[in-house]
Amino acid sequence: VQLQASGGGLVQAGGSLKLSCAASGRTFRNVAAAWFRQAPGMGRSFVAGINRSGGINYADSVKGRVTISRDNARTTLYLQTNSLRPEDTAVYYCALGPSVIASNVANPTAYAYWGQGTLVTVSS
Repeated sequence: VQLQASGGGLVQAGGSLKLSCAASGRTFRNVAAAWFRQAPGMGRSFVAGINRSGGINYADSVKGRVTISRDNARTTLYLQTNSLRPEDTAVYYCALGPSVIASNVANPTAYAYWGQGTLVTVSS
């Protein structure tokens, strides 16, 4: 499985970006998928996840400002980000996790496949 993330860029505070993650292979449809982010000097943190049944989780820090979705026909994961803040600046990674369950959805070690990351920079 290969994941290709795109859609990052430079945006002013209050702006929006839509991130995409294109997946190759047949694994996409039946596994959990998520977005994580890593700010400079920080660890990788959970942003949003969607399981194979469509159940969704969001980190408290982004709840109400981002929307995760998936298109199984296009094997693509999306993250719509709105009302961006300077503290949202980070490299955003998409991930797939065949072993993800409800209790570990926010744990990056539960995900087996990772994209290369796309940089989101929010200016104040």
